[in-house]
Amino acid sequence: MSDRRLRVAVGAIAAVGAGIAAYLTYTHFAHEAIVCATGGCETVQSSKYAELAGIPVALLGLAAYVFVLGTAFFRGELARAAGAVTAVAGVLFGVYLLVVQLAVIGALCQWCLASDLVLDALAVACILRLNPDWVCGLPGRPAFGRRSTFGEKTEGDHPWPPIPRT
Repeated sequence: MSDRRLRVAVGAIAAVGAGIAAYLTYTHFAHEAIVCATGGCETVQSSKYAELAGIPVALLGLAAYVFVLGTAFFRGELARAAGAVTAVAGVLFGVYLLVVQLAVIGALCQWCLASDLVLDALAVACILRLNPDWVCGLPGRPAFGRRSTFGEKTEGDHPWPPIPRT
């Protein structure tokens, strides 16, 4: 899988997440009821855990999704790392919020669960984007350095063997 395809995947997944977070942010500020099949969304969204330092968690999520979406427009190593760090941090925060929903609030928000799933997929795509050779073995692109025709390591190689290319 090419970096271009991974950037498109990251962008698309982040856009879906941003849509979910934007909806939750809108309902928070508009004081409107959330469309919810389970009934737990209002309970979760009206709890004290729906805000962090006075900022709605949905708005923080929206900012994170938009930031990761922005990283998809850049090819550089910094953009890939920033997207991956943000997505993984989001997954960890989402796990915390899920535990709070289950153990403290006693209700589940279907929108939050959907965002968690989207965030999981986004983190995987961002991690793959760090080095697509880890999984895909792109021809013509060494994973961590080049090997000479005789197999000796050259500068930049890591101690583990390269992924076989098919």
